[in-house]
Amino acid sequence: MQGSVLDPFAPGWDSHVHVFDAGAAVAPGHYRPVHRPLADIEQLAGHHGFGHLVLVQPSVYGADNTVLLNALAAKKGRHRGVVVLPPSIDDAALGTMHGIGVRGVRFNLVSPVGERLDEQGGGQSATERFHALAPRLRALGWHVQWYARPEDLPTIAALHAACPVLAVLDHLAGMHAGVATDHPGWRALEQLAGQGSWVKLSGWYRLGAQAPYEALDDTIRKVAGLFGQRTIWGSDWPHTAFASDALPAYASTWEPVVRALTATQKQCAREQGPASLYA
Repeated sequence: MQGSVLDPFAPGWDSHVHVFDAGAAVAPGHYRPVHRPLADIEQLAGHHGFGHLVLVQPSVYGADNTVLLNALAAKKGRHRGVVVLPPSIDDAALGTMHGIGVRGVRFNLVSPVGERLDEQGGGQSATERFHALAPRLRALGWHVQWYARPEDLPTIAALHAACPVLAVLDHLAGMHAGVATDHPGWRALEQLAGQGSWVKLSGWYRLGAQAPYEALDDTIRKVAGLFGQRTIWGSDWPHTAFASDALPAYASTWEPVVRALTATQKQCAREQGPASLYA
């Protein structure tokens, strides 16, 4: 990163955070977020040595990326973003997003207002959106970020084998502590790793674990072993699964990485890995 605009800031990357504006419209039937501006997470993450953030579009805003894009634009290249886009997005809009730091498009198969791989109700499926967007994302050097369950991984692996755009897998690829060793998701995860995909060490409480999340230590080691240097960490701040007055301590989301990985793996997950993927 020598000579880049990122140099003045702490070297660590928190590769999965959300920002919220309490005045922005939200999807009906979903949660209403508390106001969580970019400055809040910059201060908190910076205190722990993470000077760069990857802002991920939360499901509650659908494909309206205004809050995220405004936050990126205000910081002139310091952070990166992952948005939600319809296939109808034009090239000029993609170029503008790229210029302010967007590097990926999210597909959410888990949220109540997310999407499904094969839509049953006549709407567009995630598979159809993938086929429409993936060649354009590949041309930009962007990736597809999946928030998925273990049972979705074989289909995701097949999609990326057919169209080799880079894949990034949210929240330990959904591999919760209860996933059996012979679950088909493990074989699909091996395929995805072999295809050059990346995985985020994040969202422990979304995987059926309770703090300090020791039930996931072996799974973290196994997943990190598959992906090697293509393993990155994210806090998942501001932890929308919790009440606003009961948020996990920021450091608690890094502790499973400290326990499970070697010093070299940890350093890569917080610095070299995300700097390579996003910067």
